[in-house]
Amino acid sequence: MEKQTLPNATAVLVLGICSIVFGCVFIGLILGIIGIVLAGKGRKLYAADPNAYEGYGSLNAGFIMSIIGTILGGLYVLYVLLVGGTVLTMLSQSHQLN
Repeated sequence: MEKQTLPNATAVLVLGICSIVFGCVFIGLILGIIGIVLAGKGRKLYAADPNAYEGYGSLNAGFIMSIIGTILGGLYVLYVLLVGGTVLTMLSQSHQLN
């Protein structure tokens, strides 16, 4: 019997790569989350019948890169919020002094 390629294995790999590349933009966070969700579905299929599917390496690599991209995107969001809050605080204090 011929093995089938795991559904969305290539898509998860591409989403994982894009989530890292666009990690410093809010798009990277969204792409990483989508990659994690799609990888979860593929991992469940593979766990049910490992002999029927191939391409688990691509799926797993995409899953790991999606996690990394999501973390980078989340850190960037926190950084923007922290810097934005600091700038707003400084601006409001400078207006109070005048």
